[in-house]
Amino acid sequence: MKRLGFVAAMVMAGCGGGGDSGPTFQGQHPRIAYGAGKDSLVAGLSRPAGVRFQKMVDSWVGGADVYEFQRWNAALMGQLTGDAKYCKAAVASIDMDVKTAESAIAAGTKPDVAGDDYLKIGEQIGDLALVYDWCHDAIPGDRQSAWLAYANQAVSNVWNPDTATWGGMDASWSGWAIDDPNDNYYYSFLRATMLLGLAAHDELPAANQWLPQFHDTKLLGELVPAFESDLTGGGSREGTGYGVAMRSLWELYDLWHGSTGEVIATKTSHTRASMLSFIHQTLPTLDRVAPTGDQSRDSTASFFDYHRSYLQELIALFPDDPVAPRAAALLANCSVPKMGDQFMYAYDFIYESPTVTPTSLDGLGTAYYAPGIGELYARSGWDTHATWINLIAGPYTESHAHQDQGSLMIYKDGWLAYDPVIDSHSGLPQDVGSHGTLRIDDGSAMEQKLGTSSNMLALHRGDGWLHAAADITPLYAGKIGKLQREVVFLEPDTVVVYDRATTTASQQQVWSLAFPVDPSINGAETSVTTADHTMTIQRLAPAGATGSIHQYSVDSDFMNGFRLDEQIAGGDQRWLHVITIDGAATNVTAVDGNTVSLTVGGKTVKVGFDQAGIGGTLQIGSATTALGAGIDELPE
Repeated sequence: MKRLGFVAAMVMAGCGGGGDSGPTFQGQHPRIAYGAGKDSLVAGLSRPAGVRFQKMVDSWVGGADVYEFQRWNAALMGQLTGDAKYCKAAVASIDMDVKTAESAIAAGTKPDVAGDDYLKIGEQIGDLALVYDWCHDAIPGDRQSAWLAYANQAVSNVWNPDTATWGGMDASWSGWAIDDPNDNYYYSFLRATMLLGLAAHDELPAANQWLPQFHDTKLLGELVPAFESDLTGGGSREGTGYGVAMRSLWELYDLWHGSTGEVIATKTSHTRASMLSFIHQTLPTLDRVAPTGDQSRDSTASFFDYHRSYLQELIALFPDDPVAPRAAALLANCSVPKMGDQFMYAYDFIYESPTVTPTSLDGLGTAYYAPGIGELYARSGWDTHATWINLIAGPYTESHAHQDQGSLMIYKDGWLAYDPVIDSHSGLPQDVGSHGTLRIDDGSAMEQKLGTSSNMLALHRGDGWLHAAADITPLYAGKIGKLQREVVFLEPDTVVVYDRATTTASQQQVWSLAFPVDPSINGAETSVTTADHTMTIQRLAPAGATGSIHQYSVDSDFMNGFRLDEQIAGGDQRWLHVITIDGAATNVTAVDGNTVSLTVGGKTVKVGFDQAGIGGTLQIGSATTALGAGIDELPE
């Protein structure tokens, strides 16, 4: 085993490139290191992010109450400065936590780390492990053993839920997510396991199992195969709220590389793809992200420190990638140009990259499809006033995901058609009626079934247009005959939506779209004005549908929000709508129930759909394009 000190371990680790050698574990403490390199971090202490970080840590050491302060922040400062006061404070604080846990165990109760199915074990045991490693010599010998015994029992309990114990007493638990790499709990479990293994691998015999558990069993044996199979295109099936927890994965990848020399970020293509998917799910105004899935922390999905660190860490993992300078440009121009909360200051300091110079988002492709999470994003450009649309069509498998398959969102300078989760108190409304879908009512709104998947069947990109088609039928587990949605985005401000719905006569069909302000209905035309733009929805078919407005605030969970409901009796129906912003499309005329003629940008456009199945034609001026099934690869 190679024995390297903190400096050597940091220096050996330049992140983001090089070969794929196996891990080398360090013998003497410190054993854990970030990939930036100690010299780089020491130099960073004199830059604004470093000065701010050190000032915050000094305030905590001096007795200030810093919300959610992680003691490893002080331990890191101790390593970088050599000032003993930092480790003294960090060790005392962690030891108090361990003694509190020991008291709870002696009293026959579970310690705090076991709460909420061990959700915070990564934060708590990870904190302990980093302080143990970086401040090892400042911990009395008997307390070193106590720390490791407590931490080892916590990690053992996570992976052995049926035989878990505290103080020799049964402490079995559900085992939630211990084998689900798509769940945010899993990343917390990995953090505790990896950091404890690195810090104590040859000091506590029982801890020797945690490095192979992390690396071989969980990372290579479970996470990598699952991500390669399930998460093509990056992102999280939990949505953008809980999915931002993947930032803890990126940090683990970096710490593993810095500590062992092995690059694990590239074991799955998901890591790099997540940099692109995140850029595209960020709205043009660069102050919020697409509000998909539960948004429990902030129902508005506003850009936050977590989003900043998510992208910072990906840039650090791929500094030589051509997307990295564009991602850096997003961070430089977003609404969170630096961390706002003190407990996040460390990440501005650690991941400030003097080697990645921000360029521009201009030049990136304006559409992105992430099949693993079933998200299609498209925009008219990379300026802040661009029009952005989102169509969801993919797996519905995670508890924090919503019944939003087939839903459509539209944004321009603000929300025009949105997900009402934004205006909820909880950030958790999951039902199908809380999204812009064509839903089926069989006495009540028919639920989309968890554990099923809709399918993107067509995706094509042309000069100034995008065509997508999705089959939503499988979400209803055989209870309906057909539900398909096709969308043609005519840039910059027109969207044609065509739906095929085959249901029984008793199953009402309701075409809906949700808005942040109250729309007005005039026959088959609905208009809504918000964010200084007017969006018009024209229904061309079916003629017999009737429109009404639902106000979400009748439910106490909602503060605001409105939904257009167009309803017709079930059967074999075809729905054709044209959605246009600020009159971008004129002369909108139904040729028949499957075809519309309109004028866009001074050109006559005709969009026709096959009544029976996916496909149709798009005619722009004299050029005609067949719209068939098949998924085209979109340019980056």
